[in-house]
Amino acid sequence: MRYYIDPFGCVKNQVDAENMMSLLNTEGWVCSQEAEDADLIIVNSCGFIESAKQESIDAVLEWRKTCPGKKILLAGCLAQRYEKELKESLPEADGFFGVAVTGITEAAGKIFNHKPAGSSVVRKNPGDRPLLSLPGSAYVKISEGCNNNCSYCAIPLIRGRLKSRSIPEIVKECRALLARGIKELCIIGQDIGAFGKDRQGAASLSDLLKEISKLKGHFWVRLLYIHPDHFPLKILDLMEKDQRFLPYFDIPFQHSSGKILAAMNRRGNAEQYLKLIQTIRARLPHAVIRSTFLLGFPGETEEDFAMLLDFQQKAQLDWLGCFAYSREEDTPAFSMKGQVPKSTAAARKQKIEERQVPITEKNMDRFTGQKRVILIEEHIEGGKDSETFYLGRLYCHAPEIDGSAVMVGTDINGTKPQLGTLVPCRVIARRGFDLEVKEIE
Repeated sequence: MRYYIDPFGCVKNQVDAENMMSLLNTEGWVCSQEAEDADLIIVNSCGFIESAKQESIDAVLEWRKTCPGKKILLAGCLAQRYEKELKESLPEADGFFGVAVTGITEAAGKIFNHKPAGSSVVRKNPGDRPLLSLPGSAYVKISEGCNNNCSYCAIPLIRGRLKSRSIPEIVKECRALLARGIKELCIIGQDIGAFGKDRQGAASLSDLLKEISKLKGHFWVRLLYIHPDHFPLKILDLMEKDQRFLPYFDIPFQHSSGKILAAMNRRGNAEQYLKLIQTIRARLPHAVIRSTFLLGFPGETEEDFAMLLDFQQKAQLDWLGCFAYSREEDTPAFSMKGQVPKSTAAARKQKIEERQVPITEKNMDRFTGQKRVILIEEHIEGGKDSETFYLGRLYCHAPEIDGSAVMVGTDINGTKPQLGTLVPCRVIARRGFDLEVKEIE
């Protein structure tokens, strides 16, 4: 039997998809590169915000239209959250499966009236799983669920409370990935700063990073998604000593108005957040900081929005993603008074994004002339009158969400850079949000 997986949502969902593939492969299923060649199409859905939900549902409808003879399994967050409703309203799907990844073979077999052989009960090292990342990079999910209980967020409803993995298990996965030639380990979770707080003995993120630092080799470690209200400053000590831990921080501030942050069930304020940014930059002068802002939260006034604009100007964030508030049922914010019109939220989002462009461009300008390292991800063959070039990322670029580094394909000593490798380079120019680099010996 052959399967095709259509992944949606965040990179945490991507790791779930990779683990599903590993289990299915162990059970004897064969992964197909084209849906038309598969017996089963798995839509691994997102259920975080309204637009993501609709995208996943549209995928099921489109696959049913284009592949009428195939079986379709809707998996992931959307199926976890709305299985009962979807069974009644989405007959185009032949089955539904949530986020308990280990049950995928049973769910897939049920559609075809097959019983799993049970071989997938014996789990492989997660580091041996198929990867959906670009060459050289892999995500390592260190925890599941979240205890922050932000009032707008449905994640605890879908994924439950925080469940941290053990440090030895995570290190074993990292070691296996590095043995496969992976050069960038992206550490992820809903909030990696909370790692270990659910486990007896309170192991911390800094404890985990100390163990990862004992691994040998030249590789990157990128930390993603650290809640600003309990940022573990202790990790800066290790990052100062071991440059394999990239000075890149993804810190979702969401807002700066004290009133709005309190309504979001977040404890920080603009002063504390600006101090955190200042501390990071003072300790690590090359630090790059990405954040997200949530616009149009219930009760957000023009005064609150003005505070956020002021924070944006003072913070001078390197990268910024903006989202308009999505009203999610069963969250505390759903029934809050002062719901902001969608048009207002969209206009505020656009204004923030427009103001961010010159900030990001200025911050990227500082890399011009610097010697850096590029992770090569793609080779673009030039035509008759155009040059060959390579696409990749510097430490200042997280996978798929920031800009890129572009290197014109000048081979050194007659050899071409290999995909998934780290190559020394010099930044020679900024082009929009992207950086142009030249390979150096």
